[in-house]
Amino acid sequence: MVVRAPFFEFGAFGDHGAMIAALVIGAAFGWFLERSGMGSARKLSGQFYLTDLTVFKMMFSAILTAMLGAFWLGRLGVLDLSRVYVPETYLAPQIVGGLVFGAGFAIGGLCPGTSCVAAASGRGDGLMLMAGMFSGVLFTGLAFKPLEHFYTSTSRGSFTLPQLLHVPYGVAVAIIVCIAFLGFRVAEAIEGRSANAFGGRA
Repeated sequence: MVVRAPFFEFGAFGDHGAMIAALVIGAAFGWFLERSGMGSARKLSGQFYLTDLTVFKMMFSAILTAMLGAFWLGRLGVLDLSRVYVPETYLAPQIVGGLVFGAGFAIGGLCPGTSCVAAASGRGDGLMLMAGMFSGVLFTGLAFKPLEHFYTSTSRGSFTLPQLLHVPYGVAVAIIVCIAFLGFRVAEAIEGRSANAFGGRA
């Protein structure tokens, strides 16, 4: 009998197996982030100064890998895409949340994931950002009642890119792949120009 994915949805393992898998995947993810330098606020903040676009290239590579993997595994019948959870879209609160997230990222130089990596590496800025992150979660939980109406406003359901563009899933995948390769070329050009500019000053 061939076991299809998602494995947890089809009963390949239970709750304990899911927790162990999440722990192993999370530890591996954190290790790779640390080894790629993503625990350094100085390296991450380089993207805002257009001197180091490693974050952009790494995240786009991860998106491409997951997207192409899901697409082809679905086409091959290994993965049942209808059983993959897609978070719901709440347009206005997610736009505001994205702006707050971006401002915090620009100021602190770390995002939630990389702040955990930095903290685990013993970096003080990571510990401070984690403290601020958990304080924000606590404040939001305590103040959730007056925020609830806005939090649940402008619901769009599980809204995906093919729905937005009114194109088949495969076409949306091809569009993102083309955008990614163009983005990589632009990022390399920007980094090269920045390196030449700083090299010239030196």
